[in-house]
Amino acid sequence: MVDLNKLTEYLESDVEYFDFRFTDSTGVTHHVSEHSSSVSESYFTNGVTFDGSSINGWKDIHQSDTIMLPDLSTAVEDPFCAQKTVSILCDVLEPGSLEAYSRDPRSTAKRAEQYLIDSGIGDCAYFAPEAEFFVFDSVRFAVSPNRIAAEVDGSECPTNNWDEIEEGNLSHRPKRKGGYFPLPPVDTGHDMRSEMLSTLHRMGIKVEKHHHEVAPNQHELAMSVSKLLQSCDNLQNYKYVVQNVARAYGKTATFMPKPVFEDNGSGMHLNISLWKNGSSIFAGNSYGGLSDEALYFIGGVFKHARSLNAFTNPSTNSYKRLIPGYEAPVLLAYAMNNRSASCRIPYASSVNAKRVEFRFPDPTCNAYLGFSAVLMAGLDGIRNKIHPGEAMDKDLYSLPESELKNIPTVCKSLEEALNALNDDRKYLLEGGVFSDDLIDGYIQLKSADVEALNNTPHPVEFVNYFSS
Repeated sequence: MVDLNKLTEYLESDVEYFDFRFTDSTGVTHHVSEHSSSVSESYFTNGVTFDGSSINGWKDIHQSDTIMLPDLSTAVEDPFCAQKTVSILCDVLEPGSLEAYSRDPRSTAKRAEQYLIDSGIGDCAYFAPEAEFFVFDSVRFAVSPNRIAAEVDGSECPTNNWDEIEEGNLSHRPKRKGGYFPLPPVDTGHDMRSEMLSTLHRMGIKVEKHHHEVAPNQHELAMSVSKLLQSCDNLQNYKYVVQNVARAYGKTATFMPKPVFEDNGSGMHLNISLWKNGSSIFAGNSYGGLSDEALYFIGGVFKHARSLNAFTNPSTNSYKRLIPGYEAPVLLAYAMNNRSASCRIPYASSVNAKRVEFRFPDPTCNAYLGFSAVLMAGLDGIRNKIHPGEAMDKDLYSLPESELKNIPTVCKSLEEALNALNDDRKYLLEGGVFSDDLIDGYIQLKSADVEALNNTPHPVEFVNYFSS
């Protein structure tokens, strides 16, 4: 139902534009701005028509009409527009029937929430993503017949220590892998991150803290825990704010997992708990203060981790982060407070704060699809009582090869992940949350990324083979 009072309030205020936004299969947000004089109640009951064939991986041109239906509960004043603009997130529907479009990510997240309720296991899934990002001063890249190259530069790059800089080289910079929690002047991004966090707060998103991350030029903001759908919506706004505040500071932000060679990449750790009747069902008397349901949830995620990778680590670049030696959680093991495991049981100050943290996802993930897929895998674990095995309270990075070979791992490439998704999809289809059409279309879309990388000469190949 449309909140007519809220809509009337907007229409009678000095709002000049309504910006309607939706998310495509890859997680990219698209938008159209309507002048307030043309907006009426019908926009919120009948939707806004757009060309679905122009969205990569969606409709064919002969059936291109598509509807975006604004969700007025997501309305927020855009802090970056010169004219007063209210942005509103939309669901994507089929024309005529106004049923959810099968490949709409936001509708998928809604179905996942409903499936949890219908399962009887719980009535609320809470998610808290920790999306890391890099901020650079300059980024150059080219892919052309005679040039394949990329270069990033930022004020904190240790490679600048010997450079001549016009205003002077002050040389307070994090060392490689040495950027965790430094004070200014080593941390040059403090004020910028504060601006990002304050902007999110003004937009009505609950926030907690910000800090410098391990690599030079790497940062993280922390949002408070939210229900699944709201957490996905918040993450879309998070990325929008980070990139636009960085631009206002004359810099550029990226959520690309591994933009820098031989340093830590950006992950997106997922903190998850399930609740029922106002209480967490993840708190109990098993390992780490977890319930059996929480352990089974971990078991389900581990069982389906390689197919989940297609959604939680959906870029070819994702797997340049998922390699040993850079705090990347490649081993499917769990333990308390152990950051070398792909599932950590964080310290919790209260029973209701008990949660599990999956550490292999990264911020190229389309939250609506990725969070929904993780929930479905965990619910499959609970339904079928899939135990994750014994906890591993040891430094997994230093295990001998004889032990390592017995621990399952995440995928090593996007191609592996897409093949795993193709073979292991049944758990996603339960309750009609995902569909074969969505999964097949997604695999086809992301396979193009794999083919593009496989077909493009790489600078490392010049190093290895040019003189052979």
